Amino acid sequence: MGKFNYGGQAVIEGVMMRGSKVMAIAVRDPAGEIVVHSEPLNSALYSGISRWPFVRALTTLWDALGLGMRSLMYSADVALGEEEADFSGPLGWGTVAISLVLGIGLFFITPSLLVSLVDRWLPSSLLSNLIEGIVRLALILLYVWAVGLIPDIRRVFAYHGAEHKTINAYEDGAPLTPQSVATYTTAHPRCGTSFLLVVVVISVLIFAPLGRPSLWVRLTTRVLLIPVIAGISYELIRFSAAHRHNPLMRALLAPGLLLQRLTTREPEPAMLEVSIAALKRVLAEEGMKVPGTFSQVPGT
Repeated sequence: MGKFNYGGQAVIEGVMMRGSKVMAIAVRDPAGEIVVHSEPLNSALYSGISRWPFVRALTTLWDALGLGMRSLMYSADVALGEEEADFSGPLGWGTVAISLVLGIGLFFITPSLLVSLVDRWLPSSLLSNLIEGIVRLALILLYVWAVGLIPDIRRVFAYHGAEHKTINAYEDGAPLTPQSVATYTTAHPRCGTSFLLVVVVISVLIFAPLGRPSLWVRLTTRVLLIPVIAGISYELIRFSAAHRHNPLMRALLAPGLLLQRLTTREPEPAMLEVSIAALKRVLAEEGMKVPGTFSQVPGT
């Protein structure tokens, strides 16, 4: 893709934005001020073999998981007015590891275990794998819906909407002001929510040819094939987002954009200010021009 795609993540009372070389977190502190922290990305993860198609999915997702967890921890400290804890070492990576294990257990192992209870009565392996995919999707939807009932998470989802609006405005070349950014949609084709839906669909296609092996083989293949599923899903999302103006691509993207209604909310103007501050810091440190201005933003 010719133009680098900026992206980010909602955090507690803030937004993390990442570019090609820098990431920035903007958080509103208890005094109402916007605190912005930036740091360089790990260049080793974005060079050489790690840039190859399918391989880049694993490095990008791993880095995104680590950055996302550290950003959440940092935002919690700022939002609560506490001193920043060090989550760049064993504590941070330990949290990431636990999150990965829980995610794999809930969304890959559990559906297989549930289907195994009725598998003997299913007439075909295709139906077995299809039902497993439906159960996987149902668990994801139930989880997202349930956490969305928590007031604090609803605010995070609103910041998620702010992040999408800001990226949409930037990619459209619009001025990065709350008034301008507010007019854009809270949906974006490269969203992680859409990625989850693609993962479910690809998992059905990958697992179906394997038939109905024994339970332990089934569980083992579900875990071992996660990198393959993630790689294919990432490239599909990347390709479809780059060609989103194509009618066929728009049709393929539609279910994922619809699913994002569960993980985004309409943000307040103050939330847009935070999201814009994060993106502007990234653009400034990467020497990029901010839409609506006549020169590059000076580094801060």
